[in-house]
Amino acid sequence: MPNTFFSTERSAIPLATKEYRGRFAPSPSGLLHFGSLIAALASYLDAKHHHGKWLVRIEDIDPPREKIGASQAILTTLEAFGLHWDEQVLYQSQQTQRYNQVLYDLATQKLTYHCQCTRAQIKADGGIYQGRCKTLNLPKQNNAIRLINHFGINQFNDLIQGSVTCDQALAQEDFILKRKDGLFAYQLAVVVDDIFQDINHVIRGCDLLEPTARQLSFFATLKQTPPQYGHIPVASSAQGFKLSKQNKAQAIDNNHPQPALIAALVFLGQATEKEMINASIEEIINWAIKHWQRDKIPKTTEIVIA
Repeated sequence: MPNTFFSTERSAIPLATKEYRGRFAPSPSGLLHFGSLIAALASYLDAKHHHGKWLVRIEDIDPPREKIGASQAILTTLEAFGLHWDEQVLYQSQQTQRYNQVLYDLATQKLTYHCQCTRAQIKADGGIYQGRCKTLNLPKQNNAIRLINHFGINQFNDLIQGSVTCDQALAQEDFILKRKDGLFAYQLAVVVDDIFQDINHVIRGCDLLEPTARQLSFFATLKQTPPQYGHIPVASSAQGFKLSKQNKAQAIDNNHPQPALIAALVFLGQATEKEMINASIEEIINWAIKHWQRDKIPKTTEIVIA
């Protein structure tokens, strides 16, 4: 049975002939930090340098991790740093009907099944889910929904990192689309929303290289053309921790954004000028758009910052 939710006509237009549409998709689990700024800036500059649209999506599908007021604070910070989005902000919490329709379509095509395996069981099996629930015909109550992964894509060409090869066993895993607790999984939401918003370029951190392989398999399952992906290095501390909300990375300063903005440009390998510290945010952003060079971004997965 054909997928009834997505029109296959979206895949008919080659990416090269379509308007560039990029996005930044933070989760409201905390305030934006320097690592978040790097990702937002890279995606924004790549879109604007290529005369494209830049969208913002709030990934608020995990309420237990969400911080009160974080969504608005993130948007306020983006505006303070001169990163203005082109279309209405999409909140994943408002996409429930869309996600459920996709799950229904997949179930109708017998492309999903229910799974009761715990993390402990999967860890005991070597850390990769082995499909033990695939033929058990379990009920949906208190069980996760897994995709029958017919594609297992583990290689792709990255706009920044070049040829990327991910762990084959992990790429072939039947991954979760909806959790036992009833919350939608990241892999489901991000792919469905990228299709819905016609996103054709995704610039983000190298911590998402392996999820990209899964997302490519999911795009193939849905018979949709995936975006072109580009992964920038992840900023980490001298102690070896990725700068993240989970690791309590310090929020960036909305009141004096120039130093962080210039530091982010340097991190991304972009040439800067001494006089920029005295420029307005608008002047810095306009300069950065004009002089953006994707090929200057370091081709490494991680950079330690002081």
